[in-house]
Amino acid sequence: MPPSVGWRPPPVSRPRAEDDVTTGVYRSHWMVVPLQTIAVTLVFVALIGPILNTFGIGWVVMMTVAVVFGALAYALPAWWYGTFGLREDHLVVHSGLAMRSSREVPLSRLQAVDVVRPLLMQVFGMADLHIEMAGGDGSDIRLRCLPRNLAERMRVAILAHAAGLPGRSPEAPEWPFYRLPFPLLLGALTFRVPILLSFILLLMLATAGAVFTEPGVVGAILPLTLGLLRYFWGPLARYTDYYASLSSDGLRLRYGMFQRRMQTVPPGRVQAVRVVEPLLWRALGVARVEANVAGYAGARQGDSATLLPAAPRRRAFALVNELFPESEAAYVPLVPNRSPVPSMVGVDEHLFVSTRGLFCLVTEIVPVERVQAVRLVAGPLARFTGRMAVDVDTPPGPVRAKASCREAGEARRFLDALVEYGRRARVPSAGTERWATRSTLTRRPDAAEETAARPGSGPEGSRRPRFAEAEGRGAEREEPEPGEPETGRTGTFGTPAEGRTEGREDTPEP
Repeated sequence: MPPSVGWRPPPVSRPRAEDDVTTGVYRSHWMVVPLQTIAVTLVFVALIGPILNTFGIGWVVMMTVAVVFGALAYALPAWWYGTFGLREDHLVVHSGLAMRSSREVPLSRLQAVDVVRPLLMQVFGMADLHIEMAGGDGSDIRLRCLPRNLAERMRVAILAHAAGLPGRSPEAPEWPFYRLPFPLLLGALTFRVPILLSFILLLMLATAGAVFTEPGVVGAILPLTLGLLRYFWGPLARYTDYYASLSSDGLRLRYGMFQRRMQTVPPGRVQAVRVVEPLLWRALGVARVEANVAGYAGARQGDSATLLPAAPRRRAFALVNELFPESEAAYVPLVPNRSPVPSMVGVDEHLFVSTRGLFCLVTEIVPVERVQAVRLVAGPLARFTGRMAVDVDTPPGPVRAKASCREAGEARRFLDALVEYGRRARVPSAGTERWATRSTLTRRPDAAEETAARPGSGPEGSRRPRFAEAEGRGAEREEPEPGEPETGRTGTFGTPAEGRTEGREDTPEP
């Protein structure tokens, strides 16, 4: 039979009614009620049971049954009245049994949204939804013990509302950026000077204790073992199966051995970045990328600051270029200082870049429009020697950008340049809210032309869509040419250091 007669197009799958989470009221997984009841009962039996056992087994059974019914009488109404749902572009959360609490937050102030699945929740098909809002340490929202499908669909709807799109919009497509091989993670965590010295010292102490039968070495072995568990096994379990991808909704990270985590950082939320290269890592060409992310506060900032735990150096700086569109960190001219501790600092119309460290090289990169304050600092000794430091303040995080040991005139020129570039770069109508409803997040209308005129920023360098280039979720991605690198870039710190040496003797002018 001819194809024109017998061929029919495949049926188009329509979204199911249960996939729409923009309407209706939702609760945690129903398994929360029996799990809470069992947990309270086990704690009671473990702590109070031995005391009641002196009165007889009857008392233990009777009190255990009373605790079961009491816990169930509290857990069931608390689960029923703990509801949440979407009301247009607002998230409404009701909680509490004795003291009712209602909270309504605008999703345009979204900073980050994460889906976290601890090991026990993976067994029962549940997940936590962590929503970070602008407003400080107490502004975060935790929707705990949700069905996994509900948590993932709610994450998609929340990101759509935050981007300015309808909540029923499909999930934005993503493009793979980097998958961390397990041997590289294991080697990077092992080849660190503190870890290697701790391993050697632990083996020496264990050998001495076995040869001389000295039990006192246990007092030294125990803290070393705890330290290795904290700084070696902890990151190993946390960053196993690490996968990073790019989308119009921002940077997506998936990782975790026992606790799976899907972290989404929307566009414009990364305030500053630093690339860390320890001494032994530099020989292998490996680096770590950390960032100051707006919205995360307190302990959550430290838990979510790492964007790439270990990656090739070129890949690390390629991520920096993706996070800060229309800027190339490799082309910022760096000026060395004249002091025994080497460091280089540079600033252009887009970025402030500083490098420091002798044994551990740290490169800190801050967009000029994200700088919150700039200060000239000089202590008594620095004033005597005529030296000053330029401190660049950013939101809380691991990045502490500064230009140290600079001559007074040079420090003043750096400060004036930062102030002037920051004033030009800030566009009031180009904030980070509702990023998908604006055609661009550029700093100036002519910024794209300036970037295109740079070396290595031609058509081959613009194939991968950056965060700022997505006008909506239907944007198509151009396929790279055969043999082209995944990032489609050549202007990173992994290339010959023309950007490091160019203009070193010239201090920046505003």
